[in-house]
Amino acid sequence: MQDRPVPKRIKSMDELLMAVEPENQVSNIKSGVVRLKFSQVDPYPNHPFRLYSGERLDDMVASISNYGILAPMIARTKDNGRYEMLAGHNRMNAGKLAGLDEGDFIIKKNLSDEEALMYVVETNLLQRSFADMLPSEKAAVLYLQYSKMFSQGKRNDIIAELKMLENPQYIKENLTCGHDVHKLKSRDAIGYEYGLNGRSVARYLRVYELISELKIRLDDSEFTLVIAVTLSYLVEAEQQNIEKVLSENEFKVDMKKAEMLRSYSESSKLNEKTAYQILSGEVNKKPKSTTLPPVKIKHKVYSKYFPADTKAGEIERIIDEALEWYFANKLKEGTA
Repeated sequence: MQDRPVPKRIKSMDELLMAVEPENQVSNIKSGVVRLKFSQVDPYPNHPFRLYSGERLDDMVASISNYGILAPMIARTKDNGRYEMLAGHNRMNAGKLAGLDEGDFIIKKNLSDEEALMYVVETNLLQRSFADMLPSEKAAVLYLQYSKMFSQGKRNDIIAELKMLENPQYIKENLTCGHDVHKLKSRDAIGYEYGLNGRSVARYLRVYELISELKIRLDDSEFTLVIAVTLSYLVEAEQQNIEKVLSENEFKVDMKKAEMLRSYSESSKLNEKTAYQILSGEVNKKPKSTTLPPVKIKHKVYSKYFPADTKAGEIERIIDEALEWYFANKLKEGTA
């Protein structure tokens, strides 16, 4: 039996990243790794994925406390000399909680905003299943793949690079979609990859248009996906007004209110005041009637004062005179 070759011992992170044959390397990794202070790295703006919390965060902190951050994070350069995190928000957060103040980074230069978003999205897709994502996170994934900027070839390279960081022995596989999803660019085709129908994809694409604060409310189940879709048709300033009213009050958003908000928006009548009136329910309240309700005097009351043969008109006349006398005297006494 032929002996297996002894694997080469990896002495550094740079060697770890270069531990595959040249023809299987992803070119973007060749730049190597640098050490950065966490204070030099800014989070990705409007990050579409929530940081780990609870048990998952505790496990990561414990692992980093024992072994450090094993895989390098990815950041891109900024014009002001700082860096922007693309892959590794959770690792950096857990690292800080574990007492670290720096870590290893692969630095990307001349990266477009579209490519940066690909790194952010694909990193999170590798870390958690689509089914386990929050609604706003699913919206971010589907938005990226449906957008004009999507490139399956670029996506394949990024996925291969991220997998290689997790496992240096990873051999780049054929990641091309066999059912030609991204050439078709239809909602049904994209939904196929994630077990969704075209209507569901369309809803998530609309949800992506919500401001961050309303996305959080959706993720926290303060309103349904269908309500979120309706709110997504409001312009950003109107959504900000909705958020302001909700944050200052304990109002709930139901479908009727959402549709009314959209209707006011379409007629250019939606502002902070009308948003408050709709969300508080004030718009639907009926004005108080200025007409007194009819009053019936029970028989046992007026029978004490009138004989049985007294006519109704006579009873009304006497009651009217009695009330007039009563209130006149009350006014004199100052108690009316």
